[in-house]
Amino acid sequence: MFDLDRLQEIWMTVTQNKGRSFLTGFGVFWGIFMLMIMLGAGHGLERGMMKNIDGFATNSCFMGAGTTGLPYKGFQKGRKWDIHNQDLAILFQSVPEIDCLSPMLFGARSNNNVIFGDNSGSYNVRGLHANYIEIEQQRVFFGRFINDIDILQARKVCVIGTTVYEELFPTKGNPLGKYIRINGIYYQVVGVSSGVSGVNIGGRSEESVVIPFTTMQQINNQGDVIQMLAATTLPNQSVKDMEEKMKETLKANNSIAPEDMQAIWGFNLEDQFNIFKYLFIGIAIVIWIVGSGTLTAGIVGVSNIMMVTVKERTKEIGIRRALGAKPLTIISQIMSESLLLTAIAGLLGLCLGVLTLYLADVYWLQNAENVFLSDPMVSFGTAITSAIILLICGLIAGAIPTIRALQIKAIDAIREE
Repeated sequence: MFDLDRLQEIWMTVTQNKGRSFLTGFGVFWGIFMLMIMLGAGHGLERGMMKNIDGFATNSCFMGAGTTGLPYKGFQKGRKWDIHNQDLAILFQSVPEIDCLSPMLFGARSNNNVIFGDNSGSYNVRGLHANYIEIEQQRVFFGRFINDIDILQARKVCVIGTTVYEELFPTKGNPLGKYIRINGIYYQVVGVSSGVSGVNIGGRSEESVVIPFTTMQQINNQGDVIQMLAATTLPNQSVKDMEEKMKETLKANNSIAPEDMQAIWGFNLEDQFNIFKYLFIGIAIVIWIVGSGTLTAGIVGVSNIMMVTVKERTKEIGIRRALGAKPLTIISQIMSESLLLTAIAGLLGLCLGVLTLYLADVYWLQNAENVFLSDPMVSFGTAITSAIILLICGLIAGAIPTIRALQIKAIDAIREE
């Protein structure tokens, strides 16, 4: 701790060469300022991406039937095949890792295919299972999502997206119980919903109409054909392992060669999310490298200005040594000046960086659309860590000048003009 007189002495010393001190301090200020901006932007990008996928099961995979690439059991290469309802029960029995398994069907989207009274629009039509809400979470504004009874009885009911609701019911009245026409067939509205996340399969939930998949199979005369399967794993289970076991089971149940890589297409969302995770780790590393480099340049400037200060005060240091000043006193003098210069400039840069991020979030990002950044704030822990690093760098910056000051001999310093 410094007493008041000592602190005033240090401040006077720093301000004597205020031109050089300003330029040197600006280097430290700019380094920590840019580090805060880059860290905040990096965290904001990560939060924006994660917010966009929040509400969609990251432990999920999707797959569908393709065309066989190998001959097998008398079947020729290039055979088209389909997934059927019976495959659902077999998959549940054969793949214990499965938590949720939902079939998916997609209807044709034609011009003005959804109609209510004088209002109409062109929207996606999806046939889903009741448990699909566990994969793509929904915000339900009216009524409910489709349920198991709808699936079992193949009811002609539907859940419409919020955009569909606003188009068909411009007066914003209660749509429940009303009948809308979808591709020429009437369905009763049982709910209005929209997806929580920005991820979507087969179209945005807001612009889609959902009906029971069994109803769509009957309406389209598809028998028990399923176009796509969506599945999630139980906790602490690998999506990759579940995906491979599901493909093996489907191949065995549909006379497809086990080594046929073409017969089943699909994608694994866990792999996609892992790519994002590693990408953000890489971004964070690059930010710290670039920011640390900029900060180091400022610290080198502090060290240089202290070297110049020591040289200019050679006679003063020599006299103090001759009068009995201990090495610790000289060390304290040089290190204190270096630490003060670094701390003032660095903390100003840190505070201004955090303030800039806050103002950008309040006055720009929160009112902007289609911006990937979200809440670009620097965590308290990161700010404290940066401050500690800054102070350590200030001590390091004063180390070399301190060594130079201790090497000055009192008799030589007194003789120097």
